Amino acid sequence: MKRITFYLDFVSPYAWLAFERLPEVLGGLSYSVAYKPVLLGALLQRHGNPGPAGIGPKRDWTYRHVAWLGHAQGTPLQMPACHPFNPLPLLRQALACSDDGHVNRFVAGSVLRHVWQGGQDALDAGRLAALAAELSEQLRPGQDAASAAPKALLRANTEAAQAAGVFGVPTFEVDGKLFWGLDGLPMLRAYLDGDAWFDGGDWEAVSRVPSGLAG
Repeated sequence: MKRITFYLDFVSPYAWLAFERLPEVLGGLSYSVAYKPVLLGALLQRHGNPGPAGIGPKRDWTYRHVAWLGHAQGTPLQMPACHPFNPLPLLRQALACSDDGHVNRFVAGSVLRHVWQGGQDALDAGRLAALAAELSEQLRPGQDAASAAPKALLRANTEAAQAAGVFGVPTFEVDGKLFWGLDGLPMLRAYLDGDAWFDGGDWEAVSRVPSGLAG
């Protein structure tokens, strides 16, 4: 059985699309998934990347693209009332349900649906309270979104992701290899199927291609 680490931030529409698509893509395989919430903004900042929401025309395209992708793959997706937003309350709420920085599929799905279904404000106080109630049976004793432990887990998760080379979400890690994005899922499936391409030198060779840009 292969263990897949799924790095995600609930602010990412591609994370929601990949979450819904993953079981179908990996159908018939023996695997387990560890859902690992991270702070996307910190990953982007580390690499000086403003993200698609930081570039006006790219922001518009991204929102159109994910709406169409949701339609195409049959995944309900409505943009929340405002986006981007600060995902910290959601990340900490999820990690209040964790002992080790990973959350189960129920927790991850509950928070993703909170954001990406219904087109409402992801940070509305009443909705956050309803989400906390939905997850109440998953909470670790004495923990909630404001506790110290979830904050520490999020920091550790994000630092671990940075150390592993994760630069965006969703990212899937298996056997030390990283597969980024919704469109990386077919490549992940091919690797898990034992595609001979991965036994050649192409995976490592790309990192040795010299840059033609000065500096």
